[in-house]
Amino acid sequence: MAGHARQWPLASNWENQTVDAKIIDSQDAKKLSAEELFGQLDASADGLSTAAAQERLAAYGPNALAEKETSAWLKFLGYFWGPIPWMIEIAAVLSLILGDVPDFCIILFLLIFNAVLGFWEESRAANALAALKGHLALQAHAKRDGQWTEVPAAELVPGDIIRIRLGEIVPADLKLLEGDFVSIDQAALTGESLPVTMHAGAVAYSGSVVKQGDMTGLVTGTGGNTFFGRTAALVESAGAVSHFQQAVLHIGNFLIVLAGALGVLLAVVELSRGVAFLELLQFVLLLVIAAIPVAMPAVLSVTMALGAFQLSKRKAIVSRLQSIEEMAGIDILCSDKTGTLTQNKISLGEPSEVFAAKDESDLLLAAALASQSGNEDVIDKAVLAGTD
Repeated sequence: MAGHARQWPLASNWENQTVDAKIIDSQDAKKLSAEELFGQLDASADGLSTAAAQERLAAYGPNALAEKETSAWLKFLGYFWGPIPWMIEIAAVLSLILGDVPDFCIILFLLIFNAVLGFWEESRAANALAALKGHLALQAHAKRDGQWTEVPAAELVPGDIIRIRLGEIVPADLKLLEGDFVSIDQAALTGESLPVTMHAGAVAYSGSVVKQGDMTGLVTGTGGNTFFGRTAALVESAGAVSHFQQAVLHIGNFLIVLAGALGVLLAVVELSRGVAFLELLQFVLLLVIAAIPVAMPAVLSVTMALGAFQLSKRKAIVSRLQSIEEMAGIDILCSDKTGTLTQNKISLGEPSEVFAAKDESDLLLAAALASQSGNEDVIDKAVLAGTD
C-alpha cells in the first residue's frame, strides 16, 4: 500500500514534548505538508506522551463545543424579568396594597403559571438536545506513549495521532497520513449525499462519518477550533431578538407609558376637584391594574406550548417557544442543502435506459449482483433497497 511506504518524523523523546504546539486552521492544514504540520504542532508519528497530552488539554481545553452553563434557578427567575412581567408584578403588589386578596392570588397564579410553563417546555427541549449529543463520537483510537489506546474523544489535543475506521465519527479535524483511503460522509457539513473519497494529505472534518476505509491522521484542531466548531460559533453569534420578543416589548413599553400618562392625568384632574389623596391613590391603582394585561403572557405561552407539542409529534424539537411564532411568520424559507435539513438518503429511480439488459428487471438484477450489502456504499445500498 502506497500510504504505508511513507516515513514520518519519529520522536523517541516524546516524553519531553511540550505544549508549544499551536492550533492550525483546517484550510491552512490542507496547504501544509505532513512534515510541516509535525513541526508546527511539535508532534511525531509516535503520537504524544500522556503527560504532554494532559498539558495540551489544560492549555487548549476539551475537544467539545463550549457550552454556557446557566443555573436552572436563574433560567426560571428570568421569566419574571421584563416589561410585561414587571407590570404584572406591579399589579399583584397594588392588589395586595388595596386589600384585594382574590385578585392578588389570581395575578400571582398567572405569573407563576407562565414562568413554569415556559421553563418546562425549554427544559424538555434541552433534554432532547442533550440526548442527540449523546450520539456524537465518545471514544477515539489515539497513539499515546507510543501505543495505540482508546481515549475519550473529549481528551484529544492538537498533535495527537489517531485512527479512524468504518462507521466511526471523525472526532477532530485531521490531516490524513497513512492508509489506502477513507470514504467520508460530510453531509452534515456540506449537504452532499455521496461520501467523499480521501487519501493521504487530505483533511477530514470533525463530525463527518467514515463510510469505508481505515486511515491514521494527525489532529490539527479540536473543539471550537474545528471547521464544525467555528461554523457553530458563527450560528450562535448570529442570534437576534425575534419578532415575537420585539412585539411583546413594544406592547409592554406602550402600556407602561399609557398607564403612567393616564395616572398623571387622573391625579391632576382629581386633585383639582379636591379629592382626598387616599381616595385618589385608589383610583390610580385601579387604573394601573386595569391597564396591565395580566393573562396575556399565560395565553401566549399556552398557545405556543400546544404548537410545540404538535411539532414534537413530527420529531421536531422546539428549543425556544418564541421560535414557533417566528417560523409562522415566514413566507419564503431559503436554505442550503445541509444534512440537518435533508434525510441524506439516495433512492433508486426509474431507469431511463436498459442498455444490454433484456428489460428493467434484468438490469436491476445485474445491478444488485454487482453491489455489496456490507460495504456501506450508499449507491450499493440504494440499489439493493430498490430491488427488494
